[in-house]
Amino acid sequence: MHKVLQLPNSLTGSFALLVLTAASAVAQLNTLPQELEGIGVDEKLGQRVNLDLEFTGENGYPTTLRSFFKEGKPVVLNMVYYRCPMLCNLVLNAQTSVLKDLAWSAGNEFEIVTISIDPKEGFDLAKSKKKWYLDNYGRPQASAGWHFLTDYQGNSKRIADQVGFNYRLDPKTEQFAHAAAIIVLTPDGRVSRYLYGLKYQARDMRLALTEASEGRLGTVTDRLLLFCFHYDANAKSYVPFARNVMKAGGLLTIFIVGFIMWMMWRKDRQRSAELRVPDGVVITR
Repeated sequence: MHKVLQLPNSLTGSFALLVLTAASAVAQLNTLPQELEGIGVDEKLGQRVNLDLEFTGENGYPTTLRSFFKEGKPVVLNMVYYRCPMLCNLVLNAQTSVLKDLAWSAGNEFEIVTISIDPKEGFDLAKSKKKWYLDNYGRPQASAGWHFLTDYQGNSKRIADQVGFNYRLDPKTEQFAHAAAIIVLTPDGRVSRYLYGLKYQARDMRLALTEASEGRLGTVTDRLLLFCFHYDANAKSYVPFARNVMKAGGLLTIFIVGFIMWMMWRKDRQRSAELRVPDGVVITR
């Protein structure tokens, strides 16, 4: 007969309390602070934004989003605010850094639209931010391709909602809580890809722009990479897509074998031509 070990009631109660305390601690770790609830990005891939929304440009004149969406050019969208003490600057700095690593330039192959989510900010602040980032970017042609906008009649909130960029104003500090993300749009204004964090890889940015351009940007190599890579939301990066890598490898194998067979056939034909007896020549023994 097996004896069942019975714990004293006091020890059993202490153990139960310990389990409940640990469970409560885990639950607290998985619960966001109240001020951060609802902050983040709800991905809306394929969502078409309203290109007729009006904003104020860094020159002080009204403009619509449509003026920045041009045939064949994807658009990098930033939702920030210009007096942000840290996060917005880190996002824009990281974006500028990775764009320096690309041969493509804003204003040539793609456009950048940076929009302030703070309705109190004016175009003068947008103008000074543009100058700072253009100087840092170091591409003269980008002056016509990187646009810094401020809100007009609540349209910043409307475009943020359309792309799933959720933020909140803290009335005590008058600062905005928001995510670190940039959004890549197609030339006709559809959400194509989100890139997250404070450091972006040149490969990810190039593939995101190639993907958003729907094949109009990039080399054959870029399109092959896009076939073999897909964006992993968990890794927040483009990662190899095993099935397509195997397909590409199989096609490459077929191509190589076919090329070798063609070379052998061509060599045999040349040898046959060299051995063929010309007309009128009689071979005697």
